[in-house]
Amino acid sequence: MSDAMVIDALTLPASELALLDARFPARDVPVGGGAVVSVREHGAGPALVCLHGIGSGAASWLNVALLLAPQARVIAWDAPGYGQSTPLAPAAPSAADYAERLHALLDALDVQSCVLVGHSLGALTAASAARKDSAIASRIRRLVLISPAAGYGAPSRAEARARVRAERLATLDELGIAGMASKRAGRLVSDGASELARQWVRWNMARLNDGGYRQAVELLCHGDLLADLPPAMPVRVACGTLDVVTTPQACAEVARGCGVTLEAIDGAGHASYVERPEAVAALLREALAA
Repeated sequence: MSDAMVIDALTLPASELALLDARFPARDVPVGGGAVVSVREHGAGPALVCLHGIGSGAASWLNVALLLAPQARVIAWDAPGYGQSTPLAPAAPSAADYAERLHALLDALDVQSCVLVGHSLGALTAASAARKDSAIASRIRRLVLISPAAGYGAPSRAEARARVRAERLATLDELGIAGMASKRAGRLVSDGASELARQWVRWNMARLNDGGYRQAVELLCHGDLLADLPPAMPVRVACGTLDVVTTPQACAEVARGCGVTLEAIDGAGHASYVERPEAVAALLREALAA
């Protein structure tokens, strides 16, 4: 596939880009020390703070935000090193480093109470923020983990950690961001996903920054979600029934660590909130009302 064909495959319909810019625009929020966090925000009401996964970004929450607008103030960040967000200082930042940046963002937005949602890699940051000894745990009234990535930081996962790190970085070096988006993004949705959902996951992945992605790989490889559980507040754990990235079996282990039962998002792959936004919005609406 030529470079021109790759770029063409990574575009979104103009109507979708216009909707994103009109209803869920990005803005940079200063968080101290010269750093900024790029956020997208829509709606009014109780705060719902959404953290994306390793291959995505804040824009991926558009349809969930639109569905929840009457009930919630949906705030989605571009994680450090993603979008226009300032990267973290360490080359291999920890979940606690990401959680500290999240703390600074909540301060900057004056969010004193929220439902915190972590998807995939975002669950590592969310769980770290929700620890009993976390400085912002008191601001999180409920935690929702969707297709959580457990990480490879446990001592028992050393062999897998080395393999995953090498494979992820080799793929990036070989394909680049655009090539990864073109060839790998399809794995994030089920075979039954709409073409528009596929376009969205490709477009989000194509917008990754090389440095931010490399830092996120280190978080994935050295994070240990289970070590941060159970959280200091009520939690729900959900997973798409067709998720091949963080499988229902793996997510069930996370749910057990939280003392809850795994909830199924029927007919959805890994990027369930892109593929089945109405189902995920219903889950989050319940979490807001609880």
